[in-house]
Amino acid sequence: MARNPKVDESLRKSTRWRRETDVLREILLECGLTEEFKWRKPCYAHGGRNICIIQPMKDFLALMFFKGALLKDPDGLLERQGPNSRAGFRMRFTSVRDVARTARSIRACVRDAIEVEKAGLKVEMKATDIEYPRELTDRLHEDPEFRAAFKGLTPGRRRIYAVHFSSAKHSKTRAARIERCRAKILDGKGFHDR
Repeated sequence: MARNPKVDESLRKSTRWRRETDVLREILLECGLTEEFKWRKPCYAHGGRNICIIQPMKDFLALMFFKGALLKDPDGLLERQGPNSRAGFRMRFTSVRDVARTARSIRACVRDAIEVEKAGLKVEMKATDIEYPRELTDRLHEDPEFRAAFKGLTPGRRRIYAVHFSSAKHSKTRAARIERCRAKILDGKGFHDR
């Protein structure tokens, strides 16, 4: 498959993980994925569906599979991105040698991810997985327009908002965060949407 010029340009400007990213790109392109540039990162798709994305971090390079939770991981290389992650799982690399050493596992995960997409599988996001802070439940009870808009969000979007609101230590801060996000929620937007 062809290299995307936007990814080439981004890598030329990059000072971190350039060689590792280039080796990883080759492996992913050999798997028949389409290289795109989304969210200012190299993103790889199959049949128009996102499969994985390369994420340069401070201490490591990550290859995140969008539906990594559904993939077989016989070598145990996939990990949650964080305690609140449900779908996206990633592999970590700290050298070109790391990438080359795991090439077989990367290819296996890509093949599995393609099959997951072809089968139309989805990571289930249960409403019971979301814990709402008291300030949010109070606001939902008091404001019918807000409640309807919040319930209209996808489970993943509701979850991200709930995590954001809950992460504040003080009730006053949680209430202020809810108020600042109200307009976006009424517009049906997720926390990271503009």
